[in-house]
This record gives sequence, structure tokens and C-alpha cells, in this order.
Amino acid sequence: MKLHTLQPAEGSTKNRKRIGRGPGSGRGGTSTRGHKGAKSRSGYKTKLGFEGGQMPLQRRVPKFGFKSLNRVEFKPVNLDTLQNLAATYNLETIDLDAFVAHGIASKNDKIKILGGGELSSKVAVTAHNFSASAIAAIEKAGGSVNKI
Repeated sequence: MKLHTLQPAEGSTKNRKRIGRGPGSGRGGTSTRGHKGAKSRSGYKTKLGFEGGQMPLQRRVPKFGFKSLNRVEFKPVNLDTLQNLAATYNLETIDLDAFVAHGIASKNDKIKILGGGELSSKVAVTAHNFSASAIAAIEKAGGSVNKI
């Protein structure tokens, strides 16, 4: 087998429709655009979500809820994740660099430690925020809490 002898499988390729190449092509004349109207003209474009004058879906569906522009979104991390980190990597202090290094958060995330799961290791945890149950569990295990 040589490169110049390679061919696609039988029936796997088709010629594209060549529109507007004269009456003999069967697609000359109006070139499949029909007669008159905006869609037949060059440069025609519709707005995103335009439904032909019908009320668009995004305007039909009721709106509710509110998101404050000043909200602070935290990346939640549970106690069982901390326990897993401490056990797997033999850590005594867990800070932002540890979270980033082990793929739990990105460097721009704000981290909140939540009280889900069990913590048995003595660890010093540094994060942006803590739940009350997380603080209690960390201190019960002999660790310390440091808010950034």
C-alpha cells in the first residue's frame, strides 16, 4: 500500500451542492432561496432566538429569583475531603496552596470549609470561611482554624 493509492471507502464521500451555477445544474435561478423576501437577499441575518415574529421562548417563560451583583461565591470543601488530603499526602497544615496543588480548587476560588463527613486527623486549616460545625469538628480533632 502506498500513500498515492489511498482512497476513501465507496459511498463515504459526496459532492457538495453547487448552488447558483446556471439552469443546467437544477439549482440555478433563485438558487433554492425562493422568491422575494428578506431570506432571499444577501446579508440576511436573524436575531438570536428570533421565532418569526412569534413571542420568543425566552420572553414567554416567567422570570423569577434574584442574584446580587455583590454576592461572594465560595468553593465548598467538606471535612471528609480534608481527612482524605491529610491521610493521603501526610499533611499537617492545609492551606490554599494545598487545595490548588491537589486539584480541589483553582487559585482564584474562595474556599469555605463545611461540616460534612468525619475528621480524625489533627490539621491546621487555612481558608476564607468556615461553617460552625466545621470549626467545632476541626478543634475537636485537635486542629486549628485560620480565616483569611
